[in-house]
Amino acid sequence: MNANEFFLRIGLSENREMAGLNPTTSFSGRCSGKDPIMKSLRPLIAGAFIIAATLPALAVDTVSSADAPDLTAVRASIAAKDFKTAIADLNGLIQKGVQHPDIYNLLGYSLRKSGNKKTALSYYLKALEFDPDHKGALEYLGELYVEMGDMAKAEENRARLALLCPEGCEELEDLSRAIAQASAKTN
Repeated sequence: MNANEFFLRIGLSENREMAGLNPTTSFSGRCSGKDPIMKSLRPLIAGAFIIAATLPALAVDTVSSADAPDLTAVRASIAAKDFKTAIADLNGLIQKGVQHPDIYNLLGYSLRKSGNKKTALSYYLKALEFDPDHKGALEYLGELYVEMGDMAKAEENRARLALLCPEGCEELEDLSRAIAQASAKTN
């Protein structure tokens, strides 16, 4: 079976002409449950959809948009908890004129993890100036607010994430967990 026959069997009729078939002919039997090849492919296709639906949401340290600069080395430094290198690399990008919310978000994260909360705050806010819906910046800023004891602002960020992620997302779950843990400590 060639590729065109495959597409025809799974019902992509726009490929009829590509397969050299008359686009007005019917596919009786081809796409029905009677075709043994199509019947054998259905569980595989259904399984692929189920797997795709259960994959986790993008982590906050992954690329948030197609126009993001390559931050692979920075992410590796952050994963290794080498925040000093990450900060230097991110500042270098900014000095070169590269501006993107992911840069500011990761710089805020690295600064916060290095203990510089005041400067981290300014970079999270800068990330949100570029993209008010940046889920990573909303989560990390909310976590900073938790660390600073400003639970009202942390809750505002959680509410914003709840609007952005009506089905839930990793950023919302992580911030909710941080708020719950802080609340448990104070009670």
